[in-house]
This record gives sequence, structure tokens and C-alpha cells, in this order.
Amino acid sequence: MNSLSNIALKPKNQISIKKMRGTCLIQEMHALIKRLFIQIRRRPSTLISGIIQPLLWLLLFGALFQNAPVGLFTSEIKYGRFLSPGILIFTAFTGSINAGLPLMFDREFGFLNRLLVSPLISRDSILISSSFFITAVTMLQSCIILVSSLLLFNYVPNGSTIFVILCITLLITFSISSISIGLAFILPGHIELLAFILIINLPMLFSSTALAPLSFMPYWLQIIASINPLTYAIESIRYLSISNNWSIYSIVIKTVWCNIYLNQTLILLIILDIVSLIIVKKIISYKFE
Repeated sequence: MNSLSNIALKPKNQISIKKMRGTCLIQEMHALIKRLFIQIRRRPSTLISGIIQPLLWLLLFGALFQNAPVGLFTSEIKYGRFLSPGILIFTAFTGSINAGLPLMFDREFGFLNRLLVSPLISRDSILISSSFFITAVTMLQSCIILVSSLLLFNYVPNGSTIFVILCITLLITFSISSISIGLAFILPGHIELLAFILIINLPMLFSSTALAPLSFMPYWLQIIASINPLTYAIESIRYLSISNNWSIYSIVIKTVWCNIYLNQTLILLIILDIVSLIIVKKIISYKFE
């Protein structure tokens, strides 16, 4: 009888340890995220420039082709409304490609080494906090661009359309930010990372359908644009913004190989997120474990 009572009164240490571990992990991520938000509050130029630059692209390119015939680039809408989905995704791309810069500066100033030798519950908290921070900032910038484009072109979509547009933008932001964080651990310094961002920025824009439709491009550029993941995000948002009664099983883009449906673009973007996250985790494990 005494042995049974001792077993019944035995404390469950494993449950309490798991709860403490989860609480400490949340505290770690909260502290790292708070630190990054304090940095951007002290230096808000990055946030402001990430809003001003795509707004200038939207205004200047929209004004440049304002009087162009509707059938020159597109068959249904004016060029300004055609351009706004591309500027929205380009905003998400430029914001998320800079995700590795805070980690790179932490590497150079020695703060990252202090984090790695500190008793962290999991080193994944560094990756999660950096991804959460850049995703939050980039989505704020994207929402401002989205609202500005809706006001400029007098377009009011329904709630489900806005939700899917934000989901597509979030998927692109998460995948590109993961790649940028991985580059922060691979490249030797911030000069090389800034050079990579400068080199990759405009080619990714011009090799997508942000500024012109796929049919307007030469065949070799159509092949490159069909490989570019930004093309699928742009065309999906463009289809959602044009169609009043859209369906997830509708064709959003006709590539050089096949027709791509809206549900297929979402699956492709999700696969890209998973692959980029796995690669970044492998890089961090290889570098620091």
C-alpha cells in the first residue's frame, strides 16, 4: 500500500522541465526580437526607405506609362493597376533580402559570438527571432504599399482577396529572409552581403513579370522569368486584384512549359519556404555546432 501511494504522489519532473524549457525559449525569442525592434526604433531610416522606394517606383512608372494604350502591355487594365502587384512583391523582396544584415553586423561586432557561448535553450531562437522581426517589418511596409495602391487606383477588394494577397506576400517574405539569413552565416562580411544584395536586386525585378507581362518578353527572358519565384507571386496577386470572382483552381500564368493554377503557385511557394528553412538550419548547424 505504501509503495502504491509513493508512486501516486511522485512528482512529474518531465512535464515541469518541458514547461520551463518552453517558457525560457519564449523569453529568449522575446528578448532577441525586442532588441531588434529597439535598433530599428533608434535607426528608422531602413524602415522609411523601404516604404519610400517602392512608392517612388509605383508613382514614377505608373506616371511614365499612364497614357499608354491599354492593349500595349495588358488587354484588360491600365498599366498602373498592372504594376501595383509587382511593386508589392518587390517591396517584400527588398525588405526580406536585407534580413541578414543585422546578423552580419552582430558577427562583425562580436555580439553573435556572445550569443552562441551563452546558455541558450536552442540556437534556433536566433533564426526564429530574426525571421519574425524582418517578416513583421516587411509586412508593415507591404501593407502600406498595398493601401497606397488601392487608394491610387480606386480599387476595393473583399476580405478574402486581401487575406490571400497577404498570405502570398508572407510566403515570399519568409523564404527570401531565410535565404538572406543563411548568406549572413556564409559570406565573410557586410561588404560582400551588400554587394550581393545590390547585384541580385534589379535582375530579380526585371526577370519577373513585375513591369511587363510574360508574352511581352523575348523567349530567353521568358524562360528565366518562369524560373523566378517572384513571377508566380506577382501573377497570383495580379489575378486576385483583377478578378472579381476568383477561384483557387483558375489559371494565373501561362509559362513556357505549362499553365500554372493559383493553388499550384501557393504549393510552390510553401515548398520554397520549407526548402529554404531546411537549408538555413543545415548551414547554422554546420557553422556553429
